[in-house]
Amino acid sequence: MERVAFLIEETGERLACMLNPEALVVRRLAGVRPRRSAGGALTGAGLADDALLFTGGGMTELHLNLLFDVTLAGSSTQVEDVRDLTYPLWQLAENAADEQNYGRPPLVRFVWGKSWNIPGIVSAVAERLDYFAPGGQPLRSWLSMRFLRVAESTSSLLAERQAVRSIPLPEELARQPSTQTGTTPTTHALEAELQVHQFAAGERLDQLEHRYYGYLGHPMLWRWLARFNDIVDPLHIPPGTLLQIPPLSLLGGKR
Repeated sequence: MERVAFLIEETGERLACMLNPEALVVRRLAGVRPRRSAGGALTGAGLADDALLFTGGGMTELHLNLLFDVTLAGSSTQVEDVRDLTYPLWQLAENAADEQNYGRPPLVRFVWGKSWNIPGIVSAVAERLDYFAPGGQPLRSWLSMRFLRVAESTSSLLAERQAVRSIPLPEELARQPSTQTGTTPTTHALEAELQVHQFAAGERLDQLEHRYYGYLGHPMLWRWLARFNDIVDPLHIPPGTLLQIPPLSLLGGKR
């Protein structure tokens, strides 16, 4: 199975975990609170249960326990301090000022395999270090994380879709001057730069976006891949479908 990863929405950076968790706890809290008055909680001699206030909304939490160990045999990780691996996850719980100067942690996506793709924020991180090198560097970390799901606002989705629609399609690229030569590329030259991928059962466009563009792309470029290939329903692409994968150099630096 693919490793658990966190995709930072603003930058497209992908933070992969070293080992997948053995268990994942998901908790749902409904939008319900004890009803209170100006003087405190409501009381009454005949109450069998506390009076409740239904606020709507609620909260969905994911609790993960992640293991990082730089001494594992066969590991391709070459670091001497396990905190070099866990520090980026700690940073997900740090507040950063936005355009309104309000501090908030970055919006990320929790991605695991083909079934988990949840937007949210990391609200808490705790780390236990229990194996040390002679020089005092920690080599093993047990990292606990609390992840809160957040709703994707309609406005942000519309803005992303508008940005995707502004990226040129093949026929538009063929009419645009090259940024390097100033000349219009021929159809054959354009086709030579395209890669062809045969879609397999169980694949997703966001996986292909990361596979072909890696850290240079944007997490929402999968929408453009769908538009580029005239895909109406990205969730139901027939296996065997041939997809055209253009290089980012054709996007004129857009991300």
